[in-house]
Formats: sequence, structure tokens, C-alpha cells
Amino acid sequence: MSLTPISNIGEFSLIEKIAKEIKIYNQEKLIKGIGDDAAVIEPNRDKVEVITSDMLVENIHFDLSWMPLKHLGYKSVAVNLSDVVAMNAIPEHITVTLAMSNRFTVEAVDELYEGMRLACEKYKIDIIGGDMVTSNQGLIISITAMGSVEKNNVTYRSGAKVNDLICVSGDLGTAYAGLLILQREKRTFMANPHYQPDLVAYEYAIEKQIKPEPRLDIIKKLKELNIQPTSMIDISDGLSSELHHICKQSHTGCRIYEDRIPIDIIVSNIGDEFDISPLTMALNGGEDYELLFTIPLDKYDLVKNDNDISVIGHITDENEGLFLINNIGEAIELKAQGWDSFNHNI
Repeated sequence: MSLTPISNIGEFSLIEKIAKEIKIYNQEKLIKGIGDDAAVIEPNRDKVEVITSDMLVENIHFDLSWMPLKHLGYKSVAVNLSDVVAMNAIPEHITVTLAMSNRFTVEAVDELYEGMRLACEKYKIDIIGGDMVTSNQGLIISITAMGSVEKNNVTYRSGAKVNDLICVSGDLGTAYAGLLILQREKRTFMANPHYQPDLVAYEYAIEKQIKPEPRLDIIKKLKELNIQPTSMIDISDGLSSELHHICKQSHTGCRIYEDRIPIDIIVSNIGDEFDISPLTMALNGGEDYELLFTIPLDKYDLVKNDNDISVIGHITDENEGLFLINNIGEAIELKAQGWDSFNHNI
């Protein structure tokens, strides 16, 4: 395949090429998308707009030796949508800004945007603008995501009340388990370039790492059940860190129970291989992009039999602290030991 340097067609031709392939899903709100100095959106007076921004930096947040560009494009959209969903809002629009070194070709940008378009198609999101610049080194992706929610339904981290139930969606620790496998396979390949990895047994964990999904389905389900979460956050930095955020901003404490934390068997298996407790991966691993939220105690019957929502504990008074109750009844203080982007490289 013949590859085309971006310099051959220039920034504006590349933007025009990308714009032609972008489909619009929220036309009723979008007045002007790509093609002017700024996008124009008509607000809905019955709702509030939710806006978030996130950045992914090569060799800090991703490693292109094992992250395909298509998956990276998908993930870069998904992690931003997850922040909108964590406000109990419906994501609608994004802008995309790229900084790229000259090793990236037109075809590479096409592959990156193909992943972005797939995520936008799945969640009916519009790409409405952004920017492209040259980078001296590597790839940087910055995405701003926008969504809306009824004024009375927006959910903050600060609304948890004593006796509220603490819930999580999906399972935890799986994305970190996938990262451990990918890092191990890279080290093996670097030592032996003829090595051919067999990753079939790890597919679920690897997919959770390279292709996470925002839990839009969960907030839609809660709305159908007439449950208004009192607080919510997405689990990007590990369960323990996210609980600290909610409790700090809500001025509460919490108790969670080891036997109620949803952990897939693959996390236990990978934990055995690396001699890491699956509980440690669930508490501190991060990048699961599941939802952590609190609901009133009287809503328990509505969620107790849901296979995708786990009640893992309850909110307590602030002076009672944050504790995990382990399987033998011991109370262990929860430490915020999740991802810190200023202290981590992939």
C-alpha cells in the first residue's frame, strides 16, 4: 500500500477529506459544524449543556506498538463520552484536536478517524470541529465532548447522602488485567521479534483495555426505572480513587464489601499469573469506564436482580471514614492509589 505524507495534501485538504466522511446524527441542534471558525449549536432551554475535555498522549496513555489506530480512535471518543454519561447526560457532539509528528501519513489519520466514526455511529455523536497541528514527537489526541440533560436530572459527585446504596456497573479490574497482558507480550516480542503471541484466552480483558464502552445503557436503564442517582462518576482511575472523589465532595464516608465487588474470572486468572490480587486490580487498576453511582436505599428492590448493576456498599457519615470490609470481616481503610498521569508511563 502506497502511503501519503500529510504534507503532500496539506492540513486543509486533509480536514476536507475527513469532513466528507462524517455523518451528522443530531441535526436538530446543530446549526453549523465543520467548515467555519467555530461550530454553532442551538441550546435547549429545558436542558443544561454538559461539556468535558480529555487528552490522550502517546507513551503516557497509549502505546502504538499494541494499540491499533482504529481502536485508539474509538477509545479516544469513548472515554470522553463516558465523562458526559457520568453526569447522567446524553452525549451529542465532539470536537477533535490532533497533534502529529511527520511519521503519520494520510492513511494513518484515516484509520484513526475510522475508529472515531465507528464510535460516533454507535452512540449517535456528531464530530463538529477541531484542529490539527504538527507535533515534534508522537501523537496527542484532545477531544471535547458535549451533551445535554434535563436541569433537574444532572448528577454531580457531590450529592451522596448517608445510607445511600453504592452501585457499580459491569465488572472491575478487567482493563488493567488486559494492560498487564499487553505489556508482557510487548516485552517478550522486544526480546524475541519472531515471537507470535497467542492472546485468545485474554480477549475479553484486552478488549476492555483497547476498546472500552461508555455506559450510556446504564443511565437509560436508570431513567426507565425512575431512579435518579444522587451522585455519579465514571471509573477511570480505579474504584478506590473514585470513591474518594464522591465522598470528599459529598462530605461523607463509605463502607464497601469485598464479596460484592464484581470481578470477572479472567481478572482472577491474570492476577494469578502476575501474582497480583484481583481485588487490588479492581480497587486501583482504572480504565474500566464503568459507572460508580449512589441511589436512595428505597430503590434497592429495583436493582437487586439486575445482572449489570452491583450494590457494593453504602454511604456513611463523614467521620466514619472510607473502609473496605474484607471476606473475614476486617475493616481496611481505602487508599486512593489509582492512576496519576503525572507519575505513570505505559
